[in-house]
Amino acid sequence: MQTITPEELKKRLDNGETITLVDVREPHEREEFNIGGIHVPLGEIRAMQVDELEDFKDKELVVYCRSGNRSGQACMVLETMGFSNLVNLTGGMLAWQEKIGQ
Repeated sequence: MQTITPEELKKRLDNGETITLVDVREPHEREEFNIGGIHVPLGEIRAMQVDELEDFKDKELVVYCRSGNRSGQACMVLETMGFSNLVNLTGGMLAWQEKIGQ
């Protein structure tokens, strides 16, 4: 599993790169603040209910949560399911809001 900082991700997004984001937080957390992407809570990933991600097995997925902990766990589970290009957002949405704002 690779990692990316909020600043690196923001720069790539600002440059117009197509990046597939995966938000593994709970729905109420996502309502408060999110940067987009596919919403698949960690519990669904642990239960291997990831149909919406199957088309991305060989593509880069940037996974994020509140602090980077759950997204790291999600990356480990997804790796066991055959996903090969996973990137964990270091510090999650807390770091994003601190460094980037919005």
